[in-house]
Parts: sequence; structure tokens; C-alpha cells
Amino acid sequence: MFPEIANEVFSRSKEALEIVSKYAHRTPLERSNTISKMVGANVYLKLENLQKTGAFKVRGALYKVYKLHQQGVKGVVAASAGNHAQGVAYGASVFGMRAVIVMPETASIAKVEATRGYGAEVVLYGAVYDDAERKAREIAEKEGLVMVHPFNDVDIMAGQATIAWEVLEQLKEIDAVIVPIGGGGLASGILSVIKKVSPKTKVIGVEPEAAPKMLTSIKEGKPVTIEPKPSLADGLVTKRPGDLTFEIVSKLIDDIVTVSEREIAHAIYILLERCKLLAEGAGAASVAALLSGKIDAKGNVVALVTGGNIDITVLHRVLIEGMCESGRVTILRGVVPDVPGSLSRVLSVIARSRGNVLEVKHLRHSPGLDPWHAVVEIIVEVPSKDVVQRMLRDLEAMGVQFNEVG
Repeated sequence: MFPEIANEVFSRSKEALEIVSKYAHRTPLERSNTISKMVGANVYLKLENLQKTGAFKVRGALYKVYKLHQQGVKGVVAASAGNHAQGVAYGASVFGMRAVIVMPETASIAKVEATRGYGAEVVLYGAVYDDAERKAREIAEKEGLVMVHPFNDVDIMAGQATIAWEVLEQLKEIDAVIVPIGGGGLASGILSVIKKVSPKTKVIGVEPEAAPKMLTSIKEGKPVTIEPKPSLADGLVTKRPGDLTFEIVSKLIDDIVTVSEREIAHAIYILLERCKLLAEGAGAASVAALLSGKIDAKGNVVALVTGGNIDITVLHRVLIEGMCESGRVTILRGVVPDVPGSLSRVLSVIARSRGNVLEVKHLRHSPGLDPWHAVVEIIVEVPSKDVVQRMLRDLEAMGVQFNEVG
């Protein structure tokens, strides 16, 4: 049975499409040859990482702020880990309204600064979204502002549903749509349109293993609160789904899978390395589910790349890990005499093998270390795995013992 709340989202999504199209991008839907070959299906990427503010959240925020503006509201407050924050800030700037955004203290610096860049007042509070939401409600009551919830709101869901209308125009036959799930606003919007217009199309949700709140709630038969762990997909980390989003998702979703932190990191790496697309952790979750083999992909599959607002320091760590896994980067560790010229000779061996040194750690104090020696750890970019073995043999021949540790 199609939930009544989903009918309401579907109805409002048509007006939302008119509003959103004026102030946000109609993002591309592009087939990825690389990912299609890797998973054995025709995989199309809906590139919301190219959206205004760098994420899909601007759609729901724009429509909600527009509706409030029509009602004469002068100011709004919102809680967000980042993308909803930027969306509300942008929407408020479009319609000339005041915006106060409460963000968790763990929010990335890039997202905090971007939110301020759209003219919003930013308040940092709490460890996760739920903490920030409580603070935002206090501010709303104290200062007479209207709270804009990031997912448990029909207008927000209707705004996110505009993605579904675009996808249906861009691809005529769709076998499955893969949707990341945070609080469930995006999934609810997608389901409300897709299951009405193309009921045979499967909609599969993806949550991080660190925060499987929707999957847990569906198993329990009601919205429940979990204790999430930190995740690369910070935009999907909440303690509890919304009551409204649960009503839609629990009745209409075909399946929900979870992905590990390593699988999310791998998807970010593949999207950048092979597809030349920058995605944040939440934005790469759909691709992570496909690459991990947890979804039996067949026919035409649409994966929503929901955002590209990744912190540069996080990206650096993900890329190093990805290059290590692919054999492009290795970490060598060994002990050398702590005398002039020792490190230089080690580096010359690496250079002869066309290794490019990325980082060197030189530790003179380590438990069990012989006097006048030092532990050296070297991160090296290499042409191939075979080169690493040659480096190790050449270093051993020189009289120092090194091992590959990563």
C-alpha cells in the first residue's frame, strides 16, 4: 500500500521541481564505463556532487525556505553536519532571510567555512547531528526563528524528490536506483516519485555500518535510536530516522545494505582515480555498495553520487590508503645506523628503482633500539609491486634490513 504521506510528497514535488530548477542545477546523469565493467551492469551516476553548494541537500532546503518565505517568515535555523547547512544558508540568501546554522563540533572545517560563506551565522555544538538539533530547537524558540529539519519534513522530501523527476527524464528504462540513507529524506523523496511513476524499478538504500539506523528501525518495526560510530560518510550519521521518513522508507524500500569504512574509502578512490569525480563519503556510499558486490546489479542501475564536499585532510588519507591497496604506494620500515650518510644511501637505492619518496619518518627513540641506530619509515610511490621487492633486495645487499608494512 502506497503511504498517504508519500502521496503528499509526490504531489508537492511537482511544484518543488519548478522552484528548484530556477535556483539549482539540473545535474548530469552519466554512464560510467569503468564501474559498469566492474559490477557487470549499466551503471549511471547522478552527479549531485556537481550541484550548487556541492550536494543534493540544496534542493530540499530551497523548496522549504521558499515555502516559508511565501508565509512571511523572516529567519530560519537548522542543524546539520554540513550539506543541509549550506543548502539552508544558500536558500536563505536567495530569498533574503536570516539563517542560523548549528553544526556538530566534528563537522569538517571546509563545510563550516562554506556555510559561513553563504552568509549564515554558524554555531558549533555537540558531537553528532542529534546534539546539534537539540541546540537548534533551543535557538529557534529563544529567537523566534523557524526550524528547518534536514529530513523529517514533507517539503524537504519533496525538494529531494526533484532528483527522481530528472532521472526519469534522463533515462527511460531504470532497473534500480541506489540511494544513500541518512535520516531518510532523500530516500523518501526518491521512493515517493519512483514507486509512483515506475513501480517496477527497485530502490535500494545504503547505510554505513557505523550508523545503520534505518535498517535497525525496519527490523524493529518502528523508529529506534542507535549509538552511531564515526564514519567517513558523516552526512549519513544520525542516531534515529525521522517518523515521517520511516513511514515511507519502511513501506516502499526494496532493500537496505550497509557498507564498511574501507568500502566507502575505496569508492571515493575509484570515483576520483577512474571517473575523475570528487565525492565525499556519503556521496560515494551508493558506489561503495555496488563495488562491494552487496547489490546484485543488473540492467540499468542509477547510483546517486550525492555530494562532493570532502575535507581535504580526509581525502589525503583516503588517497594514500587507496594507492597502497592498488600497489601504487608502499610503506617501508627499517633500522639504519644513525650516522651521516646512512639515510642518503637508503634513499639513493629507492631513487635507482624509480621510487618517488612522499614522506620520511626518522625515529631515534624506540623500545629495543640499539644505540646509535634509528627507525626509518618511508612512504614511497612506486611503478609496480615488483619494484618494491627489488628495492628490498638492494637495501639488504647494502647491509640494512627493511620490510614492507603497507
